[in-house]
Amino acid sequence: MKIAWFCIPAHGHTNPALGVVRELTSAGHRVYFFSFEMFREKIEQAGATFIGCDGYDFEMEDKGNADRVGKDKVFATELLVSSTLALDEMTTKKVEEINPDLVVSDSVAFWGKLVAMKHNLPYVSSTTTFAFNRYSAKYMKETPWDIAKMLFSLPRINKQIQRLREKGYPVRGLLDIVQNDNDTNTIVYTSKYFQPCSETFSDRYHFIGPSIRPVIHPFKKTAEKTVYISMGTVNQNREFYRNCIHALGGTDWQVIISMGTNTEHFEKVPENIQIHQSVDQMAVLSIADAFITHCGMNSVSEGLYFRIPLVLFPQTPEQGAVAKRTEELGAGIQLKSISEEDILQALKSVLYEPDYKNNAIRISDSFHACGGVVEARKFLEEIAHPNHSA
Repeated sequence: MKIAWFCIPAHGHTNPALGVVRELTSAGHRVYFFSFEMFREKIEQAGATFIGCDGYDFEMEDKGNADRVGKDKVFATELLVSSTLALDEMTTKKVEEINPDLVVSDSVAFWGKLVAMKHNLPYVSSTTTFAFNRYSAKYMKETPWDIAKMLFSLPRINKQIQRLREKGYPVRGLLDIVQNDNDTNTIVYTSKYFQPCSETFSDRYHFIGPSIRPVIHPFKKTAEKTVYISMGTVNQNREFYRNCIHALGGTDWQVIISMGTNTEHFEKVPENIQIHQSVDQMAVLSIADAFITHCGMNSVSEGLYFRIPLVLFPQTPEQGAVAKRTEELGAGIQLKSISEEDILQALKSVLYEPDYKNNAIRISDSFHACGGVVEARKFLEEIAHPNHSA
């Protein structure tokens, strides 16, 4: 089986997919992974053939653009169309050379879905966030004002859609591109239990559980309670980190903070606190008792996989949805503010009130019960060769 796989230039979307890619290539299938130079090594280590999308005037590479996409639908559509058309000649040539049995693309790498439509190939969505439909969308805070702005902008969006049609993409409207329905074959990297409104999705949605990397550099546990704090790679909220250090320096907990490039601002810290630019997150989570997180889907899934109750501090609507679901299932508590008192109180709650831990265990058990990468491989084999699947 030959698969053309498309992804956006983001760690949170690439890393979960690579476990499935490794399983496919280990089984003898060939995966051609369309991505960006910064991910080449990881992709090749997973056994796939890397195909670079750098240098095609691909505007998603600009970090500012990538951040704006989630907030501005017209801008996102223009960017999507420009990116698809910039890649059009290369992807058309490569797809004709590869002659894949199947196209898989990240749920927001819409150009992959468009390639499948243009070349009339079976398509599978790889969804590293929650799966969203009209029921689960209530977890995302979209206001009537957002919808009104969307309606006012439709003429501009339709102009972009016309550009795609002129290049042979059979697209009727924006929803054709951005919305998956119950007929869309989809891999979702969570469990049915953690997925909001999972009963509203068809059996074409395979909830395979999170993709968990092995521990590479073990961390030593030095106290009865270990607290891990990470706000992802982009958060620069120094006041938040400063308050964490002040609030937790007076405890007897081991505190491990991963704070990216902020570290030079915090030279004198209490002995019980370790500050790092980055850590082997799996290693730290394997010894942690509580986790303050920005609520990226991967980080939350990894924390819950290790049965850790969470203090939730979401920064985007998507992270807000993950936080809401975690709190709904009783495995975490949202931070009221970044005051020292609120940080300390939230941590004491998740550390010493047993319901949080018990509910994290329940979600973890649901992850462990999923079919994982083996289920994903069998699902893809069945779609590519429905009459003689493995």
